[in-house]
Amino acid sequence: MTRTPHDQFAKHFLEDLLTSIGQVKLSQEIAGEVRQADLWFVPNPALETNSSALGILGRMTTSSCLLEPFRNPVPAYEIRLCMSKLFDLHAELRRKSKRKKSKPSKSLARLWILTPTISAKLLKGFAAMVEGGWMDGVYFLPEECFTAIVAIHQLPITPSTLWLRLMGRGAVQSEAIAELLALPKSHPFKQNALEHLAMLRIHLQTRQNLNRDEQELAMKITPVYQRWLEETLEQGRQEGRQEGRQEGRQEGRQEASRTRIESLLRVRFGELDAELAQVVERLMQMDQDECSRMILQRSRDELVSHLRS
Repeated sequence: MTRTPHDQFAKHFLEDLLTSIGQVKLSQEIAGEVRQADLWFVPNPALETNSSALGILGRMTTSSCLLEPFRNPVPAYEIRLCMSKLFDLHAELRRKSKRKKSKPSKSLARLWILTPTISAKLLKGFAAMVEGGWMDGVYFLPEECFTAIVAIHQLPITPSTLWLRLMGRGAVQSEAIAELLALPKSHPFKQNALEHLAMLRIHLQTRQNLNRDEQELAMKITPVYQRWLEETLEQGRQEGRQEGRQEGRQEGRQEASRTRIESLLRVRFGELDAELAQVVERLMQMDQDECSRMILQRSRDELVSHLRS
């Protein structure tokens, strides 16, 4: 279950990263008392070569797994709840294999709990230990628990941990954001990460009565939002100029403008539904920068209401 805007960011950020190496399903329903796991992942062997770019996250997801990211330090009862969902999932998969009269997989899914911090007392209570061959900050519960806890604040500061540290808190997340901004434009995951953080900032800015943590988070990711906005606007201008040169006529420029606006609407709101499609023509009549800022800074209802009036 999604708990905060940051949790929503973490789920979709992980989804975007892991789609490059396998099949991702958000809010996986699990039998029993109809509960949902944040993210269910099944690797695709054909995409295995892409996992190296994800660093430690790629190693964690070499087999089927549940991922449960937390914005706040995970409490003991949440760990137990996540583990109960994992065991229910194991039972559900076993029932499905029996119905299909196929052999159940010998490799059971693992649960990865991602927490910004965790106490030594809590780790001791779950008998969680660092295993040989894994870096500091990655703790495994006893073998038959099929569960691991990633303490993001303890991860070493290396490129291989960047994608996890972006989901941390405080100085850990701030340093990861600086590293993200310093990556070359050609990095395969940089633009997607900027986009998800920018959407998180927009989401926070449209809410009222932010708590202190949310206010600090919004300020922290403002540079990411500004960089993403500049690059998005520049990309739109370049596409428009290129399309205009290739077509050499007004129709080409209009089609490039329409494509750019529809892309921005999909990025901002997740889909281009019927109501949003109806305002595209009005947006095309605006100055390009004004149009982009209106899409990025207004809520969906505000945008539709304003352009229909």
